[in-house]
Amino acid sequence: MAQVAKEKNSNFSAYKILAGMREGMDPAWLAALRAKAGARFEEIDFPTTRNEEWKYTNVAPILKVPYREIFDLDADGLTVERIAPFTFVESRHSQMVFINGIYSKELSDLSGLPESAVVTSLAGMTEEQALVASRHLAAYAKYQDDAFTALNTAHIGDGALVYIPGGKIVETPVHVIFISTSEEASATHPRVLIIAGKGAMATIIESYVSTEDNVYLTNAVTEVFAAEESAITHYRLQEESEKAFHVATTQVHQERESNYVSYAFSLGAEIARHTLNVVLTDEHTDTTIDGLYVVTGKQHVDNHTTMDHSKPNCTSHQLYKGILDGKSRAVLKGKVLVREGALLTEAHQLNKNLLLSKDSSVDTKPQLEIFADDVKCSHGATVGQLEDDELFYLASRGIAPEQARALLTFGFAEDVISKIKLKSVRKQLDKTVLDKLHQSLDLE
Repeated sequence: MAQVAKEKNSNFSAYKILAGMREGMDPAWLAALRAKAGARFEEIDFPTTRNEEWKYTNVAPILKVPYREIFDLDADGLTVERIAPFTFVESRHSQMVFINGIYSKELSDLSGLPESAVVTSLAGMTEEQALVASRHLAAYAKYQDDAFTALNTAHIGDGALVYIPGGKIVETPVHVIFISTSEEASATHPRVLIIAGKGAMATIIESYVSTEDNVYLTNAVTEVFAAEESAITHYRLQEESEKAFHVATTQVHQERESNYVSYAFSLGAEIARHTLNVVLTDEHTDTTIDGLYVVTGKQHVDNHTTMDHSKPNCTSHQLYKGILDGKSRAVLKGKVLVREGALLTEAHQLNKNLLLSKDSSVDTKPQLEIFADDVKCSHGATVGQLEDDELFYLASRGIAPEQARALLTFGFAEDVISKIKLKSVRKQLDKTVLDKLHQSLDLE
């Protein structure tokens, strides 16, 4: 613990510099929020494997690196053409680009969005936009008990605000891209705030990518507020360098009759941890959270999900699938909490894992905590390998062993990928999964 504290003090104190740099530039409430989060960060420790929630993920390798903090935008060498592989056709004119955590207006393009949609950087908010943000920022992702969230909150200077006012429908997907370009070990703390007013509808893509294959830390926090009768579809793509570290929290707050759909893909990073908590605060809310993680080599991925049913007549569905190769390891802890009085809840969760090597491993722990009667809940988990019978069947039809393996692996992943409605996103993920597993398949 003493060593962790030493590394904490030496590596993660740059938020104090940020506070001085932004003095007088931000609303008083935001400066006060940063100060409170910074003070809380000083009081609490980073988690260790003694913490039940971090039992299978050791953050010590993350803390040992002497990170360099980045305060100024440096997009030298980056052009719209160079970042094109990270973008999608459907959102080419509705994208926000952040370079090492800092908003780049030159590389962004918001011309395809209607005037009713507020898509802006937190550093560039108007007074009216800041007033909306002040009601929600740090209201759901609590920094009091988590060092990574406290550290992120203490660093809020820039970030993405996506606000869809009540009754508005934004048909064009909004893409928020965080690109790491630093050749040195750096630490960034991306912040995203998504707000959907009553009856609003929108699709958000949130992606994390890198131009360099090196060591760095991404410590991200996303908050989602879905007001009454709103609908949000949220794609989260984590494709960091396989030498990087990625720690993230997504906190979702749903109100009456709202609908939230999440597709979370974890493909990169040496150590990746994503905590997704959804709170269903009123009746007739509906939630779907699907995920896919593909890890190879010595990658380690950890997904923690919580569905908090606090009111009656709500529905939630979870499907997380994992493909592991090499000496990789995956952790999945999914909890469904049905609180007292939350009658007629329907909640289902399922985790399926495909091991492509004998050296890969999975720790999966689906949980149900039910404190109400008259509910319909289920959970399950499977861990297995490619079936010899299936490989033999395909071989008997003249399909080469490599193609048969690719076909079965592809089919396993398609349960999640096929649900994506954006064609270019779906096509890119298909290719990325197969490339990562060094497999090929004609997808045309």
